[in-house]
Amino acid sequence: MFRLLFPDLYVPTIYDVDPEYLRRRGIRGLIFDLDNTILERGERTLPQEVLDWFDTLKAQGFKISIVSNSRSRKAEGMAKSHGIPAVFRAVKPRRGPFLKAIELMGLTRRETAVVGDQIFTDVVGGNRLGLFTILINPLPGKEFIGTTLFSRQLEKLLLPRIRNRHGFSRRPGHDRR
Repeated sequence: MFRLLFPDLYVPTIYDVDPEYLRRRGIRGLIFDLDNTILERGERTLPQEVLDWFDTLKAQGFKISIVSNSRSRKAEGMAKSHGIPAVFRAVKPRRGPFLKAIELMGLTRRETAVVGDQIFTDVVGGNRLGLFTILINPLPGKEFIGTTLFSRQLEKLLLPRIRNRHGFSRRPGHDRR
């Protein structure tokens, strides 16, 4: 049970994910969470920095998709306008939305990583399928009330062990590796 709570990698931001490291592990596709991972919650325009990062990953042969619990039609339109395959209203950590994203990218589970800011949705969902999981620090800004009151409180109990396991310091950008 506890193994489902631990990511394979813990880095401060999406920009700290090393494409070469993933390639050596056979990863060819990345499923990104939306809110507080690549976009501040409530925003519906992807920052240019994120789009540039996605272009960099695509230029290196990686496929990109989004799996989100968001119910926003604007978010769906945003993903579609950028040509990013996406699954919304996912109810993570259910397996189905992740499998759908893998199918949309035309990859296998072994070739896919999940990148997200929440242990109980992104990491558990990815680990349930045996995907490579990457936890990042959440972007600043608003969060869903349930996330603030429940998930983040439980994550506070786990994060010291995860940081210790991955050699990640408490201050983003000061990785000990």
